[in-house]
Amino acid sequence: MMQPPLADAVDHDAATTGSSPAGTTTTEPSASVGARVRDLRQARGISARALAKSLGISPSAVSQIERGVMQPSVSRLIAITDALGVPLVAAFDPASDRPVEPAGPSGFTLQRAGQSPDIVLDSGVSFRRLTPGSSPGVDYFESIYPPGASAHGADGLFHHEGYEVGTVVAGELTIDFEAERVILRAGDAISYPCSVPHRLHNTGTADAVAHWLIVHA
Repeated sequence: MMQPPLADAVDHDAATTGSSPAGTTTTEPSASVGARVRDLRQARGISARALAKSLGISPSAVSQIERGVMQPSVSRLIAITDALGVPLVAAFDPASDRPVEPAGPSGFTLQRAGQSPDIVLDSGVSFRRLTPGSSPGVDYFESIYPPGASAHGADGLFHHEGYEVGTVVAGELTIDFEAERVILRAGDAISYPCSVPHRLHNTGTADAVAHWLIVHA
């Protein structure tokens, strides 16, 4: 029986010629998180002052985030996207709110390594979108917490919209809840409603790498 052609063969031609094969899309250069937040805010007709009020911060702080002077923490970025009514992934990828046509007769959508750039937030925490194409109602991404890094302030907990499922791929990640602390190591998985106050941080000596699925109601 004749074997179907490999998708790799199509991509190899594009890599050697510098062009994209028909039916595929190339990744746009990523804008800064702040610029993306500004674009999302303006597209929804929300003023910087109104966004600041909903977040409980000053308009100056919103301006500094949007201009890239200040990087938001993980919890702050989630609060911003919740306030704007968009999924977290919308702050990563300018193409996330545009439908992507399947690239091939089999109907799959393909994302090669390096096509989804990392974004780096406050304290060095980085995020990378793992979902190829659009995925309404679901965010799937990778986070890397350097030693000592936290998703929130030293003592505070935060909550947000959705239901979260996470698996630690490498290192050690600590999650504080109001009444208990959970330490996750490589291969461990956890799930919880995002409405439960929590805080993610890395108390180990190596990077903590985790994959996260957030399901929105």
